Amino acid sequence: MSSWTRRDFLAGALAAGASGVLGRAGAAQPGAVPPARPKITSGVDRIPLGRTGLKPTLLGVGTGTRGGSEQLALGQEGFVRLFRHAYERGIRYIDTADMYSMHLFVRFAIQGLPRDQLFILSKTTAKHPEVAKADIERFRRELRTDYLDCVLMHCMTKNSFPTDMRPVMDVLSEAKQKGRVRAIGISSHGLDPLRASLECDWIDVQLLRLNPFGQNMDGKPDEVLPICQKIHATGRGVLGMKIYGETGYDSREKRLQAIRYVLQSGAVDAFTIGFTKPEQIDETLELIQEALRS
Repeated sequence: MSSWTRRDFLAGALAAGASGVLGRAGAAQPGAVPPARPKITSGVDRIPLGRTGLKPTLLGVGTGTRGGSEQLALGQEGFVRLFRHAYERGIRYIDTADMYSMHLFVRFAIQGLPRDQLFILSKTTAKHPEVAKADIERFRRELRTDYLDCVLMHCMTKNSFPTDMRPVMDVLSEAKQKGRVRAIGISSHGLDPLRASLECDWIDVQLLRLNPFGQNMDGKPDEVLPICQKIHATGRGVLGMKIYGETGYDSREKRLQAIRYVLQSGAVDAFTIGFTKPEQIDETLELIQEALRS
C-alpha cells in the first residue's frame, strides 16, 4: 500500500464495486469480481456497496447516537426536519435499528419520498428465528415499506456467532430470497467477532466502528484497521460508523482528521454519522470535500 500514490489510494483502495443488476431479491452471486469504482467527488455520490448491487450515498444519517437517545430527543418533527435537510443536500442513506426505537420517526421522515432513491438499513437483536421473522415483518410495517435495503444482526460480541446465530441467519436469508430484504449482515462489537467475520461467507454487508482516535471502537486503530481492510477486500459491502466517536470531537480539525482517516482507510464503502443539527450535516459534507481535495 505504501507504494501507491494518494490518487491511487483514494480511487482504488477505498473502492469496492458492484457487479450484476439486482432486483429486490438481494446480492450478486458470490465470487463476482467488483469493478473499479468511479472517482468519489462528494459526500452524496452513490457508492457501490460491495457486490450487493446497492448504492447508498457516501454519507448517511445515523439514528443511534447514545443508543438513539439524542435523535429521540429531537422529537418527531425535529427529526423529520433534520432528515429532510439531509435529503435536500443529496443524502439518501439512513441507518437505524430496532434498539434505537426510531422506526416511527424514520417512517415520517421518509414519507412521500421516492422509495427507490433511498437506502434504508435497520438491525435486529433477535436471538431466536421466530423473533427474527417477526422483527422483519414489524420493521416493514413500522417503516411503511415493502422491503428494507439491508437488515443486520445487531452487535455480535462472540467469535462463535456464525454457529450460534445460524437459525437467525437462515431467517434473514429467506427474507432476502423473498425480496423483503435486499442485503443481510452484521454489526460487530469486539475484536473476536470482527476477526471471526472474515470467515463468514454469509455476510453481504458489515457495519464497522472506525475512527483514528480509538474511541468507541473494537480495539486500537492499528489493531482494527488491518482487519477492516481484509474484510473490505473480500468484496462484501462495508459501512463505517463511529466516525466521530459518539457525539463528535471538540474541534473542526479533529473531525476533518476523522473524515480523512475513513476516506483513506481502504476499509469502507460508505459511512454513517449520528447528526442532531442541520449545520452538522453541512459541515460534514464540507469536510468530505476538503478531504477529497487533499
